[in-house]
Amino acid sequence: MRSLLIFTLVGVGAQLVDGALGMAFGVTASTLLVLSGVAAAQASAAVHLAEVGTTLASGLSHWRFKNIDWSIVAKLGVPGAVGAFLGATVLSSLSTEDAAPLMAAILVAIGIYVLVRFSLGRPPGIATTHTPHTSKFLAPLGLFGGFIDASGGGGWGPVTTSTLLSRGKTAPRTVIGSVSASEFLVAVSASLGFLVGLREEFLHNIPIVLGLALGGILAAPLAAWLVSRVSPALLGTAVGGVIILTNSQKLVKYFGIAGPWSTGIYATIVVGWAGLVFYAWRTSQAPAYVPEELEAEVAAGEPVRDETAG
Repeated sequence: MRSLLIFTLVGVGAQLVDGALGMAFGVTASTLLVLSGVAAAQASAAVHLAEVGTTLASGLSHWRFKNIDWSIVAKLGVPGAVGAFLGATVLSSLSTEDAAPLMAAILVAIGIYVLVRFSLGRPPGIATTHTPHTSKFLAPLGLFGGFIDASGGGGWGPVTTSTLLSRGKTAPRTVIGSVSASEFLVAVSASLGFLVGLREEFLHNIPIVLGLALGGILAAPLAAWLVSRVSPALLGTAVGGVIILTNSQKLVKYFGIAGPWSTGIYATIVVGWAGLVFYAWRTSQAPAYVPEELEAEVAAGEPVRDETAG
């Protein structure tokens, strides 16, 4: 009962982050599960098994609202499924001692990406024309994203969604819907990979999966409220720092770094993180920039010119 409560709380925390940022459920859940004492492979397996249901529901919802480009799903999701199966197999074959630092290193890298993206990054531009992504671009992206997602316990969203949005070739709602639909293939393939690799141990993940699912369901309404109250830039910066700090501790311990060196590493992370959190907070509080000419027109009651026209 106590373990189920812990896993439920992990699901609540991961869903709050994912609901507010639109990504990072797997990364957050894997980090919290490993901190609670779950082995790296078991944590990733449980997260992906739980995501089979959540990604299916998400994909159906996006399909209903016509947010999916099925060509992107096929070109991204199939290679992603291959990469996820390989990542799950690799992580399952490693000993607990070797798997933990590999997963921690991947999560630190993803944490750095999330931290920098939400603190210093700019909102992606909205595409005005639809330009198809080529298979030469989507296939390697899917393969890499799927492998990182399974071997690191998460990362499909940060890797694929952010990359596609940054290219500006497809409308953001179509990118998010297509990536969400393709993630179902990744979650199923990763779960099969862990089933092959972990065998009987895979069944031990059922309490974790139930806890994650229950926590996610309970936290969904609160996450919807949170996204309207907290700046995504501020929350993303805070979450990125937590992921970096918690997983760097495992790397420091694994490599036997102690004394002033470990203190220096932690101090550097905390100081840099605090600076970026402050910057994100200041940015989120700053009023939107309005050109003086448009400001004068609004004050005079004149119609505002469309600066993007012609």
